[in-house]
Amino acid sequence: MRPRHRFLTALLALSVLALGGCHGVKKLVPPNLRPPEENTTALDQAKAALQQATPCCSSFADFSYQTLLPWRPKRFELGPGSMVASINGERSYFLSFRLPPDTKLPYRIAIKSELNGRWLRASYLFAPTVTLLDEAFQPVSSEDISLCEHMGWTSETTGAFGSVKVTSKQARYLVLYSSAKQQADSTYWEQSPAAFSAEAPVKMAAAGSFRIPHGPDGTVWVGLMNKSFEDAVDSAICGKAPKGEGVLNTLRTALPVPLWLGADPTNKTNSVDTPAADHPSGDAGQNKTN
Repeated sequence: MRPRHRFLTALLALSVLALGGCHGVKKLVPPNLRPPEENTTALDQAKAALQQATPCCSSFADFSYQTLLPWRPKRFELGPGSMVASINGERSYFLSFRLPPDTKLPYRIAIKSELNGRWLRASYLFAPTVTLLDEAFQPVSSEDISLCEHMGWTSETTGAFGSVKVTSKQARYLVLYSSAKQQADSTYWEQSPAAFSAEAPVKMAAAGSFRIPHGPDGTVWVGLMNKSFEDAVDSAICGKAPKGEGVLNTLRTALPVPLWLGADPTNKTNSVDTPAADHPSGDAGQNKTN
């Protein structure tokens, strides 16, 4: 074979290999357009990290209560590096506080958990359990906090909200952790995650309401209730609203009938779609000359 032919053959072979190699390379997708990671990966890693941690305490009496409960909700991070308790054999990151001694009973304590995760579908929440203790560190009450979603205008008023009411004068201390029941549960979330398409990253479709799983770590706010948190807690969405009969039907039964439609002001059963002819006063405005 002539040298020129050998050169052309080698060049053709290299071209074929290069093309084949290009087809084997994965396309680079910007981070904001990549599909969400598996929704169990981060949660599984968080659970494993908690189980590998060494508990510091197994009794409420072992906790430190030097920190006073914040006078307004304050942000705390719970996760690797935080203290771990083993309560009744259940592990959890925790926070412990002294309750303010001069606060008038009853009063409310605000709690908020932030979504833990980059993608909504792959996120989870730290769901708190709150135990109030007396001066001998014995439980006065214990409650798994029900979280409800609220989307506000600021980050402070956006998240999963809950509260606990302090009514007992024996309550001296507060421990916030997450029970095994809480960690196995989930919270209703009204905002829909986006269904991602790898072929068309910008094409997203709503997937309906869903539930956010609970996890062992995350960001939690806790402190005495203030006005912004009170508004968020009291107007948060805790579940799918029941179906009604429609706004128009509600207005028909709720609004009074104007007098010019022939309504009897003493009759409280009138509705806006009741014909004037059905009432004795329907022809009251007519001048009879008979």
